[in-house]
Amino acid sequence: MTDSRYLKRTIVKEVIDSKFLGEQRSLRIYLPPGYNEILSYPVIYCQDGEEFFNYGRIATTANQLILDEGIDPFIVVGVEVDTKVRTAEYAPFGHRFEAYTSCFTQEIIPFVERNYPVRTQREERILAGDSLGGTVSLHLAMKNPELFSKIISLSGAFYIPTQELVVQESDLSGLSLYMIVGLQERDYQTDTGIYDFVELNRNTKALLEARGAKVHYLEKDGKHLWGFWQKELPEALMYFLK
Repeated sequence: MTDSRYLKRTIVKEVIDSKFLGEQRSLRIYLPPGYNEILSYPVIYCQDGEEFFNYGRIATTANQLILDEGIDPFIVVGVEVDTKVRTAEYAPFGHRFEAYTSCFTQEIIPFVERNYPVRTQREERILAGDSLGGTVSLHLAMKNPELFSKIISLSGAFYIPTQELVVQESDLSGLSLYMIVGLQERDYQTDTGIYDFVELNRNTKALLEARGAKVHYLEKDGKHLWGFWQKELPEALMYFLK
């Protein structure tokens, strides 16, 4: 994507004070071509915000989809994270998980909705994340069905504690997920152990569907890397935005 139209991106950086986390949290906000505060826009909230922008090239991809593919303009909010506490915030067994999810729903979303013309209906908010970012996106949606209904999961790290929490749900028919995992992710080393991500995603898909969730599920050649996810991101975005 070297077309100069795609590279003329408007990205605003914001910082919020979080009482739940006891610190500041940075946001990157992509505004679409022709952005107008009088209008309203669907919004995508990305975990690992800096990686979605730097490695996923989501702003460039968004421009291409809007300018060439006829996708209606949308806003992207990337929520940044300190990699040293990423597992603590994104995994349901993490000691910062409750603080982070409270920050997300009670501080980040209200801040964005006060300052940007994003739509506030649950079906107009999309959660997106890679690996544990996909995990926390699922938990946010399960914990807050009035806020979220759509999730993009790129090689979600759906460990057993997450699967057990899915099992506790009786009705997830309000959820719609786009799930993709790479077939070369069967023996992946993480900070908590070695996991078969294909098996984790297959099992979680089955658990979600058994509880009524709509799941668009893909397995493709790919590793647990942004080189794989970046190529798959346009199709994932179009699934919910077209």
